[in-house]
Amino acid sequence: MKHTLLSILLLATTALAGELVLKDDFSAPKLDQRRAMRGEWKFSDNTATCTQDDELFKKYQNHGTILFYDLAYTDGVIETAFQADAAVKSVVFTCNAEGGHLFRIVFGPKGASIRAFPPESKEHASIALATETALTLKPGQWTPLRVELRGTQISVRCGDFSKTYEHASFARPKVNFSLGHAFGTLSVKPVFALK
Repeated sequence: MKHTLLSILLLATTALAGELVLKDDFSAPKLDQRRAMRGEWKFSDNTATCTQDDELFKKYQNHGTILFYDLAYTDGVIETAFQADAAVKSVVFTCNAEGGHLFRIVFGPKGASIRAFPPESKEHASIALATETALTLKPGQWTPLRVELRGTQISVRCGDFSKTYEHASFARPKVNFSLGHAFGTLSVKPVFALK
């Protein structure tokens, strides 16, 4: 019941913001726009769950499990919620442009790092825009996440936290977004995207 209510609330808030272009309620193990990678993802009760496989972590050069969503967009809104267990060291939300990363939030035990990836940087290096100590991982608790992309600005809302970040590179066309983690077990609630 709680999971269904969360899905309804997320859909209700997104319906006010624009045209729904992606809805993944994890009711099916496959979805054309979803790529569940680097681990054995399980889908049940409108939740996707994966525990890191240490062998795969090494194979992918210390990159953990990930849910990719292939979606071409420039501006839009993405909403979901995630739950990390006590063994999770990081949860990573990323928006990608053609050729690589564009924006990233890395949630950890001491807060979240907000990063931009300027296209002109050598070796696709990122720059830190902020460190948000209010955005710590809370093991066992559901964390709602809403990311709104408008031109050169990205607004992040996580529970009571809300802040907007600006960088010229954010205006580039995007090709996908992802949510992943390192170590432990991550669960993800339905994902919605609007244009």
